[in-house]
Amino acid sequence: MPPSVEDRYQDILRTTTKIETLVEGRSFDEFSSDDMRHLATERLLEIVCEAALKLPDSIKQQAPHINWRGMNNFASLLRHAYHSTDADKVWEIIQNDIPPLKSFAEQRIRAAGK
Repeated sequence: MPPSVEDRYQDILRTTTKIETLVEGRSFDEFSSDDMRHLATERLLEIVCEAALKLPDSIKQQAPHINWRGMNNFASLLRHAYHSTDADKVWEIIQNDIPPLKSFAEQRIRAAGK
């Protein structure tokens, strides 16, 4: 059975928390010079983007402040043009897109009582 919407919220929450842990207390320079950390973060972003992509459009429409299209585009970049990703773009997503997405998932999980 494919993951439910609630499963996807949990995936988003768990994975964004892992991303935060990976970059916590690090500057951009520290992050960008640490290949393992950078690559691990890319993989986690791939999971987050895939989980977000699979949410129904009706749910995404309720959160227009989240960059859904940007996540979809970045996931495609990671899958098909991995050689084109750079630390600047990854860092930008971590700083700007992950916090509202994590907050959205937390709110949905709370609303579902789980």
